[in-house]
Amino acid sequence: MNKIKQLFNIQYPIVQAGMIWNSGWRLASAASNSGILGLIGAGSMYPDVLREHIQKCKKATKKPFGVNVPMLYPNIENIMNIIVEEEVKIVFTSAGNPKTWTKWLQDRGIIVVHVVSSVKFALKAQEAGVDAIVAEGFEAGGHNGRDETTTLTLIPMVKEQIKIPLIAAGGIATGRAMLATMILGADGVQIGSRFVASQESSAHQSFKDVVVNAKEGDTQLTLKELAPVRLIKNKFFNEIQELYKTSPTLEQLKELLGRARAKRGMFEGDLDNGELEIGQIAGLIHDIKPVAQIVADIIAEFEEAKQQSSSL
Repeated sequence: MNKIKQLFNIQYPIVQAGMIWNSGWRLASAASNSGILGLIGAGSMYPDVLREHIQKCKKATKKPFGVNVPMLYPNIENIMNIIVEEEVKIVFTSAGNPKTWTKWLQDRGIIVVHVVSSVKFALKAQEAGVDAIVAEGFEAGGHNGRDETTTLTLIPMVKEQIKIPLIAAGGIATGRAMLATMILGADGVQIGSRFVASQESSAHQSFKDVVVNAKEGDTQLTLKELAPVRLIKNKFFNEIQELYKTSPTLEQLKELLGRARAKRGMFEGDLDNGELEIGQIAGLIHDIKPVAQIVADIIAEFEEAKQQSSSL
């Protein structure tokens, strides 16, 4: 029995990533109804908004779903209490020390998965007692590892060091990529960018269109001094590059970034001045489909690739 299917009680070992401004209750419930694990992205939600999304998700699916919580969150105690009150059974944590919340959540009957970008942090997460790890390569969209370790190298390195279930992320949008990472040692995959370009994603239509039209080389990792983030190259990205030519201070970078850039770009559709976070794999995403169709396509391609690989 596959460890990830068993852990979450799902049909396929796939997790829909809990992305800010993209992963509301519509996306999460559609993902869960398709036989994978749907995640609500709490990173862009005030506590009362998160509660509303959890309640709507519970009405829209009877299948397991979870919440992704970046631990840099200012209202983290509120968020965790809401998750417990609303009886969410699965939490993915990221951007912080897994020791802080893992035991507290597990003591309340919640499965805890931590997202890492390096072997060092994978070992720390295992030591903290998490139930599984997401190891995310540098191809991924949004906030990312400073070391620029790619999924192809990260997965086998992490696999060599840990004993708990491993989920691969970063650059995975197809059944073939899913098979490849599982051959490298992953027990399942987490997919983000492909679900941004879904009908149920809460992203602005203009942002979805940009993702579908993106080509190889249209994204780049930047702002490493603050928190590394992979962005589509737009007017805002070019402003960052210009500022870098002046050897800016942290304060100057923070000032340029300002507040709510990601919301402006991904949720409100300001394609010039917003942060447009997406993975390198956007160059392989050519259409916007319903989640159920995306999942069906991935599974069909996975099975076909599995058959073909036996002839290698």
